Amino acid sequence: MPVAIITGASKGLGRALAAALAARGWDLVLDARGAEVLKEAAESIAGQGTRVEALAGDVTDAGHRAALVAAARRLGGVDLLVGNASALGAEPLVRLAELTLEGLRRALEVNVVAALGLVQEALPLLRRSPAGTVVAVSSDAAAEAYETWGGYGASKAALDQLAAVLGVEEPGLRVWAVDPGDMATDLYAAAVPDDDDPRPAPDTVVPAFLRLLDERPASGRYAAPALLERR
Repeated sequence: MPVAIITGASKGLGRALAAALAARGWDLVLDARGAEVLKEAAESIAGQGTRVEALAGDVTDAGHRAALVAAARRLGGVDLLVGNASALGAEPLVRLAELTLEGLRRALEVNVVAALGLVQEALPLLRRSPAGTVVAVSSDAAAEAYETWGGYGASKAALDQLAAVLGVEEPGLRVWAVDPGDMATDLYAAAVPDDDDPRPAPDTVVPAFLRLLDERPASGRYAAPALLERR
């Protein structure tokens, strides 16, 4: 069975994608910082009959990243790495004039440095896979100038660039930076707590990610809403 590592998988998009892959027979290594919520998610997903390893921890911890890859190795390797764990830098979001440098460093550490660290750890196994794939979960804030989204957007723009270069340097892999579009997630609620406008549930975005896995287009940046419109 193919094996995927998904970070930030206890809820939101990470959990929805994990459930969809489990339904397709994938074995999974799931990560999140909250142990109890992650355990509940893993037990629910494992009920579909696939093997699920849940490791609570922080992706900025090199030892935790190594443990995630070791767990995948025990399951058979790494065919897909989904970097979904994210940090905002401030909750709620603030203008750049008020963004603490500590907050910006946290966003960069989680969204960029740790993401690359996990890719580096997993690369030997990804290269051995006949369909090795890296998905960097991006944001439209990486490409557009939205007030208060500067620190988070800058980190996601850096992630997009890393993904683009990785796609060039690793032609045997597929490397996609994917903007999932607006979603009703805890991350968005923490970013803009006063925004009560309805947004799509994360599971409505998952078919866009599955389409990429099915069609395997060239490495590059993709927007989930555009993928869904093409169905």
